[in-house]
Order: sequence, then C-alpha cells, then structure tokens
Amino acid sequence: MARLVFAVSAGAALCLQGLAAAAAEPKAQIEGTLPADLRAAIGQAVGAADKPIENRFEARRRAREAAEDAIAVLRSEGYYAYDVEPDVGEGDAPKARVKVTPGPRFTLGHAHIDWVGATPDPKTLAAAESALALKPGAPGRAADVVAAEGRAVAAVQKRGYADVKAQPREVVIDHADDTVTPDYRIVAGDLVRLDSIQLESHGRTHPEWLEHLAPWTHGATYDPDDVAELERRLLDTQVYQSVTVALAPVSDLTPDGLRPVVVSLAERDKRTVELGASYDTTDGLGLDAKWTRYNLLGRADTFSVLGRVSNLDNRIELDLSLPHWLTAQQTLALRSAVYDTNTPAYDQQGVMVSADVTHRWGRNATFGLTGTYFTWGGSIDVSRTSELGVETLTPLGRDLVTFTGLLDMALDRSDNPLDPTRGWRISARIEPTLLTGDGEFPFVKLQSQVSGYIPFDLKGDTVLAARLHVGSITNGTVDDIPAPQRFFAGGGGSVRGFGYQEVGPRLSDNTPEGGLSLAEVSIELRRRLTEKWGLVVFIDGGTVGSGQFPNFQDTSVGAGVGVRYNLGFGPIRVDLATPVTNGHGESPLQVYVSIGQSF
Repeated sequence: MARLVFAVSAGAALCLQGLAAAAAEPKAQIEGTLPADLRAAIGQAVGAADKPIENRFEARRRAREAAEDAIAVLRSEGYYAYDVEPDVGEGDAPKARVKVTPGPRFTLGHAHIDWVGATPDPKTLAAAESALALKPGAPGRAADVVAAEGRAVAAVQKRGYADVKAQPREVVIDHADDTVTPDYRIVAGDLVRLDSIQLESHGRTHPEWLEHLAPWTHGATYDPDDVAELERRLLDTQVYQSVTVALAPVSDLTPDGLRPVVVSLAERDKRTVELGASYDTTDGLGLDAKWTRYNLLGRADTFSVLGRVSNLDNRIELDLSLPHWLTAQQTLALRSAVYDTNTPAYDQQGVMVSADVTHRWGRNATFGLTGTYFTWGGSIDVSRTSELGVETLTPLGRDLVTFTGLLDMALDRSDNPLDPTRGWRISARIEPTLLTGDGEFPFVKLQSQVSGYIPFDLKGDTVLAARLHVGSITNGTVDDIPAPQRFFAGGGGSVRGFGYQEVGPRLSDNTPEGGLSLAEVSIELRRRLTEKWGLVVFIDGGTVGSGQFPNFQDTSVGAGVGVRYNLGFGPIRVDLATPVTNGHGESPLQVYVSIGQSF
C-alpha cells in the first residue's frame, strides 16, 4: 500500500509539473522556416513569459527583446546573413512575434595566429596551431572560435611561456563566400625557467622540506601542471587550512634569469582533540579519545595519541605519520600500542610496534587507475594469549613474539571514501608471519576484498552496493594457529545480524573456534530520501572454515534495514539486523551504530 501511495503521488506530481510547463507561454512566437535544433535554441533563449500581455506596448517590448535574443543565438551558431523582424499581432492584447530568416550558415575559413612581440620556439608554434583545431568548412560557431583561442594560449603556457596572453582577436565575416575567418593576436612573452621555492608564511613548516617536495628541478622550464601538483601535494597532507602556490612576478627575476615559485601556507591549529563512540548489541558501548599534534617536526607530519575503552578492546596507541617521506606521495606510518583485548574466543594483552610505508599513485599513473595504493612494512607483537584448546578445551596460555610482514595493494575507483555512489574498489593483502615462543612456526595469511557501487540515477540517490571478502591461512591446522591470528566473522563490518565472532565453528562449550578460511558477501540497496536522511536494506552472508578453503556447509545469513544521516563528510549509520539462519542461539536483533557506510 505504501508503494502504491508513493507511485500515485509521484505520478500526480509529474502530471502537475507537465501541466504547468504546458501552461507557460513563450515570451514571443518564433516564425519562419528553421532547422529544428536552431528553433529549439532560439526558443530556449527567448524563454517563457511570467504573465500575460496586457497591451500593445508590452507586446512590442517583448518582441524587441525576443528579436535580440534570436540574433544572439543566430550569430553564435554561425548564421550571419540573417533577417530578424519583431512584430505584434492584432487586438488590444496581441501576441509578440519574431519573424526569423536565418540565411545560409557560414563556415570556418583558415584560422591564423599573429604573434605580437617575440615569436616562441618552433615546437611551441606548432603546438599552438594544432591546439586551434578549427577545421575549415566546419560551422562557424562563435563558441568554437573563442574556445580555440583559449586552447592555443594554454598550449603555449604549457611549454614554458607563463606570461602568454591574448589580445583582441579579429574575426572576418565574409558575405561573399559565407565564411568566418578568425585572426588571433597572441603575446607569448619570454620563456620562463623556475628557481627555488619562496616561502612567505612564517609558520612551523621547514623550507628545506618544502623544497624537497617541488616536482621540478632547479632551472626547469615552467609547467603550470608542476605548480598545481605542488599545491595538491601540500593540501594532501591535511595540516594546512589553505595553500596558495603561484609564479613570482617578473620583477622578482633572479640574476641568472630564473623565476621563484611563491608558496603561502595557512597552518591549521597545532592541536585537536577528537571524541568518538560506537555501539552494537553484543559489544556494548565503545569510547575513543584522540589527541593530535600537527606539524611537530616541520614537515607536515601528524602525531596522535589514541585512548580506547570498550568491552572488546582497550588500548593506548601512539601514531606518527610522515607524508611525502623520501619521495612524493609516499607516507611512513610509525605506530606503537599497549592493548588488552577480551573477545568471546580469546583474551590477549601485549605491546606492539609497526612501521608501514604506503605509496600512492595519482590520476592515470598506473594502468589508468585512480586511487592506487601499495603498502609494505612489518610489525613486532609481544603478547600473552589466553584461549581454550580446540580438542581438550583446557585453558592455554601462550607467550608469543609475533613477527609479521605486510604487502597490501588497493585500487579505489569509487567517488567517495565514506559514502560511495559509483565505481569499485579492490584490495589484496599478504601477511607472512613467524611465531616464536615455545618454538618457531611460520604461516602466511592472505585476504582479498572487492566492492562495487551501481547508481540507478545521475545523482546517485539510489545505489546498489555489493561486497565480497575472502581469506585463507596457509600452513598448519586450527590448533597450530593462535586464536588472535585466525579468521572470525560476525558484527557490524562483517555479517550483520550476528554478534562479534558469532559466525563460524564452535567448540563443544559454544566458544567461537575461528578458522583458516573466510568468505563474506554483502548486498545493500541504498536510497537517499533527503539531503540529510537515507534508508538502506541489506543482506549479509558469511562462513568460516577449518580448512584452507571454506566449504560453505555452515553459512550464516543475516538481513536488516538501516538509517543514514549525512554529516556532510559522510553518514552516521544505524543498522538493525536479524539472523536469517540461527544455529547457535544468537540474539534475534542486533543494533550497530558507526560513521560511514558499512563498505
């Protein structure tokens, strides 16, 4: 019934909209034999009247205005031998009319560039001529003539002539052969070569680090893309409120003929404090507090201290992020933590340190893919683990030193990191691990995930989203692998409808066992109702296996609905889910609250 009411209401709204459009009269009637596209363009330019004509004076005024609009369209489309006559009908409240005879459509002649002052080098001359891209005989549209000039100027600037500018062009309209021939006048100026960076701000950023970030070498030819790239690199660090990068004026020319690049930085506050919270039915409330210090080392770095309190995870974590480390678009992340984890399957206390390097490729840099990331690094974890033996159910206390390597590749072609509406993502992760304690035991943990987003409309108000996540551990049995390194499933970022670690095999006392393999799949239909509110319906499925590959014999499925509230940068999500399959006495309803879409 609700769907029927919605459909009827939508249909009524469309009908009313159509009636309103039909009732709106044009400001003037267009008369004459015109091509359909030209008539439509003139009609759109003339527009609709906001009220009926009341007298002949008003009719003549509207006819004159419509004639001027028609002439503007005719000239822009290459009709220069036109005849446009405003007219009015009979009666006390006559209709405004415009009689249009377009005449022949003029075509382009051979465009030419006149260089004012010094002529640029031959390659630049050829590039400018090629950039015009005006084919003789093509329709002589005014917009094409103007756009060609802009392309020529951009081509000259791209090749190092930073001060290039166009002077008033001369366009010859020849009624003898119905041609439009543009003659462009361009001042190229001098070839510009770049000096070092001139930092005007007096903040915490070290000029030496900023110089290292420049994408050009000393004395290189000016390229506007290089200047824009430096600005983008600085903005990517997210430690500046604003960044301005511009070429210094000619008056600042160095004795050796080079031009500095002026950088102005407005640094954000030195410190921020963030508070966060999460909730789900099984794990209860989780609270986070994060203190962040920006640009402590003067190289756009970020240092943070995180404290977390929850039923599952309690920790204090220190993070240092160094963007553009050694080379541009490469970030070094150093992390250390003291933690106490208490899960249904195991308890673990320990200290860990890690170092990761992530290199990002920009637009069209790797096989035409955007958002391409490659991460490598390693960690050392000294921990005490309490768990139950798989066969005996006797408590096991393992004192472990775990050495873990990391190789991770991620391709992100989605349009938004927190609320994607189109595109796809794929990632693959390899973690070679060595356990030491009572002995040495190596294994490799493999994971991969792919997600896709298909919009049903141009705005992305309705989106179908899907995710597949698989994993496998090579070498050993479930009993050989400590519980914290096994795969578990269930929860808000996994299989909703089930609590944390509730998906998968159980020990005889119903304790989650975990496994050596994992498969999860999720499908969501997302609908944006207003600028702020949205709804989601979803179904999740997952299985955890004791072998290296899941056998799907014990697959858990959950389904539910969710509400989204848009914060501007991303949504708050509240999901309610229930198990469709119920094999271990799970709660009939699970609630999850977090920030960002589930995937």
